[in-house]
Amino acid sequence: MFDFLLNKEQLALRDEVRELVNWVPRQMILDMDQDKIQFPKEFLQEAGRRGLMGCRYPRQWGGRGLDWVSTCMVMEEVGVLGYIFACVFGVGAELVCDAIILHGTDAQKERYVKPLLRGEIFAAECLTEPRGGSDFFGTTTQAVDMGGHYLLTGQKRFIVGAEGADFFLVYARTDPAAPPHKGLSCFIVDRGPGVTTKYLYGLMGCRGGGAGRIVFQDVRVPKQNLLGKLNGAVEVFNTMMIPERLGTAAMTIGAARPALEVATGYTSRRKAFGQVISQFQGVSFQVGQAALLLDQARASVYVTARGVDAGLGPTQTRRLVSQTKKFVTESCQQAAHHAMQVMGGIGYTNVYPVERIVRDLRLASIWTGTNEVMSMIVASEWYREYAAGRAAGGQRDCEADAVGADEVEEKVYE
Repeated sequence: MFDFLLNKEQLALRDEVRELVNWVPRQMILDMDQDKIQFPKEFLQEAGRRGLMGCRYPRQWGGRGLDWVSTCMVMEEVGVLGYIFACVFGVGAELVCDAIILHGTDAQKERYVKPLLRGEIFAAECLTEPRGGSDFFGTTTQAVDMGGHYLLTGQKRFIVGAEGADFFLVYARTDPAAPPHKGLSCFIVDRGPGVTTKYLYGLMGCRGGGAGRIVFQDVRVPKQNLLGKLNGAVEVFNTMMIPERLGTAAMTIGAARPALEVATGYTSRRKAFGQVISQFQGVSFQVGQAALLLDQARASVYVTARGVDAGLGPTQTRRLVSQTKKFVTESCQQAAHHAMQVMGGIGYTNVYPVERIVRDLRLASIWTGTNEVMSMIVASEWYREYAAGRAAGGQRDCEADAVGADEVEEKVYE
């Protein structure tokens, strides 16, 4: 952790989160990885009891009125327990709460946000469908206006918290005739008649988060559970991009950190060829590279967090958040790879937690938007920023700083 970036209040909060992390029984971590625990309600209840969820939300709704820097610190520290702990923590306390805080009514905040942040109820976000993941606007789940309520029908999959959540944030098509980005709405859907968890996935890693497929069959959704505007789901989706991707980046660092620490401890004690293996450059260089990657990832997260707190414009925010998610997740995966490599065969066993960490981190570059989608967003937004900067003027024209800059006949663009 970069302690020098945190003020006294944030450092005190960090210590509170570390106390929560130390409270978690070792057996809970093991049982979740074996799917003996399908959803960690006890963990979320304890986090809520300690007032550690949703720290950046207003105090009147159960938060602490802090900022994104504080949130990233919390997510990193929770991630130390394991990637799935941060996943379930973030899905409810950050993603779902964020949507309701920004777009919901006071009645919705009172009914859903307050008890969720207290750890009394649990939530899940339902976006991905069997026929589409990255294609958000291809949603086929429908909500039909029946006058006094909406009738919701469809399926969502890969939903963290499908098993365990008490309510769901669901995107559905409400105007089939409208263009894709103008015909979707967002709803708060309580678990009840017509809502079933059809299948729990046998995941490679990140087990114990209740990830599954949810079926909505003629579910009656009250009119007051529409979140935001009718056919305005794109507004909700765009704002949730920040907690989804920045939160993911921060927690990935926390999940990778133990791999580096375990590998450092191991290579400091393990001997081969008559000396401790940390003395071999082939080993120490990899450990050093892992440390470098995590520090650079952390720097990216906290620069972006400060930018979001400062109120960057939407174009630059989209780029920074997306490139941070891509860079951090890939850097952390590489750091964990280095950790396993220097430990040799024992790192590939369950004698140490590195193998679990490597399995868990593989999800990081896939969920909350694949890293290929992140690259697409980064490129698109960078071109917009470039064009805006050129139009604004005031910057040096570096293209002219070449010996042959005046050879206009050589500058062929078509």
